[in-house]
Amino acid sequence: MTSVPDDLERLWTPHRMAYIKEDRAGDHDEPTGCPFCRAPGLPEEDSLVVARGTLVYAVLNLYPYNPGHLMVVPYRHIADYTDLTDGETAEVASFTQAAMRTVRKVSGAHGFNLGMNQGAVAGAGIAAHLHQHIVPRWGGDTNFMPVVGRTKVLPQLLTDTRKLLAESWPN
Repeated sequence: MTSVPDDLERLWTPHRMAYIKEDRAGDHDEPTGCPFCRAPGLPEEDSLVVARGTLVYAVLNLYPYNPGHLMVVPYRHIADYTDLTDGETAEVASFTQAAMRTVRKVSGAHGFNLGMNQGAVAGAGIAAHLHQHIVPRWGGDTNFMPVVGRTKVLPQLLTDTRKLLAESWPN
């Protein structure tokens, strides 16, 4: 019942409604319906692309777990890590290293979670297009807000984070 008080404070994050309402079951199987295929063709400010390589690019996560949450994405529309070419595999690795160095430089991250969710059953929101997450971590970042308040506090706009990381990305 909505009229029963629960003694919880509320922090409103209306920007998350776009994620909640988004149809993530859309047709990501085809490149025309895939946000990772469309992103490289958009201006960086609109796509949140931070850096571009020959075979992969780095992009901020639109719905980050922590500030500076990046993804390394191959341009080629493939779903499985085993389908990467040797060149793509090498560039995913080098972009992951560059992302970690860049995030450490601009934000002093203490550690990182790195990972790929392979398939929808493994938690991939867009399973049809491979992407590796680089999530910066800080001591105490799992504080009372997400644990007790079930709320993430992101101190910077994504466009500002993108600009900061892009300007610091190694050439």
